[in-house]
Amino acid sequence: MITPRRTLHLPITLAIVMIVLLVALIVGWVLLTVSMKDNPPLFWTLLTVGTTFLVVVLGGTICYLVLSIKAINLTRRQSNFIASVTHELKSPIASLKLYLQTLEHRQVNEEESAEFRQYMLEDVDRLDHLINHLLDAAQLEKRRLEEDIETIDLPELLRECADSVCLRYRVPLQTIRFDVEPCQLRATRMDADMIFRNLLDNAVKYAGSTPQVEVSVKLDAAIQYTVTRIRDNGQGIPPQLRRKIFGRFERLGLELERKKPGTGLGLYIVRTLVRRLSGRVIVLNADDGPGTVFEVRLPGLGQSESQGQDNTVGQHARSASVTS
Repeated sequence: MITPRRTLHLPITLAIVMIVLLVALIVGWVLLTVSMKDNPPLFWTLLTVGTTFLVVVLGGTICYLVLSIKAINLTRRQSNFIASVTHELKSPIASLKLYLQTLEHRQVNEEESAEFRQYMLEDVDRLDHLINHLLDAAQLEKRRLEEDIETIDLPELLRECADSVCLRYRVPLQTIRFDVEPCQLRATRMDADMIFRNLLDNAVKYAGSTPQVEVSVKLDAAIQYTVTRIRDNGQGIPPQLRRKIFGRFERLGLELERKKPGTGLGLYIVRTLVRRLSGRVIVLNADDGPGTVFEVRLPGLGQSESQGQDNTVGQHARSASVTS
C-alpha cells in the first residue's frame, strides 16, 4: 500500500513567514535603537510590534520543529514498511524458486515431491496473507454502507477466526481457549473479521514457545458494550510502547533484526476499525505471569435483546406485506 504524500505547502509557507517576520524584527530593533531617545511613542510602538513578532517567530519555529519530527518519524516508519514488505515478498519467492528448480533439475521420489508441494503451498499462503493484509489496509478509507451492517454472533466469529489462525500457524485448535458469553455486534462482517483475526494472529505469532491464547467475552449490559480480551503468553509489551504499536507501519525494534514476519499494519487496522465502530482498544498487563492482553470494547447486544429486535423487524415486515 502506498500512502498519500504529506503536503509541503504548510511547512514551506511557515518557513517563508518566519523569514519575513525575522527580517521585519531585525529592522524594527534597529529603528527602535535609533528612536530610543528622540521619540518615546515610536519606541513603545516598535517594542510592542517587535515583541509580538518575536513570539510569532518562536511559535512558528516550534510548529516547524514538530512538523519536521513527524516527517522524520513517517519516513522511518515507511522505510521499515518497505524493508518488511520486501523481506516478506523475497523469502517465499526465493523458497518457491528453489523448490521448483530442484524439481526441474533432479528426480525426486514421491515422498520428497509431496513434501516440496507442502512447502510451496505454505509459501503461497504466506504471500496470500501479505497481499490480503495490504488490501485490508487500503480499504480502511472506504466508507461502509448502512445496508452492509448486520448482526454478528461474536463468539461464533471469534471461533471462526481462531480456527483460521491455528490452521495458518499449524498449531492445535486447543491453543486458543474460550470463556465467552452469548452476545452480538452490529457491524459489517468484514470489519469485525479483520479486527479479531489480526488480534488473534498477533497473539499466536508472538506467544511463547508453546503458544497459549485465552479469549474471554463479556457483555456490559449497563452500557451495552461487549468486552473482548485476548491474552497470550509471550514476552509482553513495555508500558511506554503500548500506544506506539497502533501507529501505521510501526513495529518495535529494527526491521532486519526481527524474527517474526509482519508489515506493521495489523494493529493500525485494528485501531482504525474499532474507532469506526465507536469502540476502544487498549493494551493491559496480564493478571498473572507473562503475556499481553488486548481489550476491545465494542457496542453490542445480548442474545435476548437481539432476538427481540429481530422479532420487531419481522412484525414490521409482516405488517407491511399485509398492508400492501
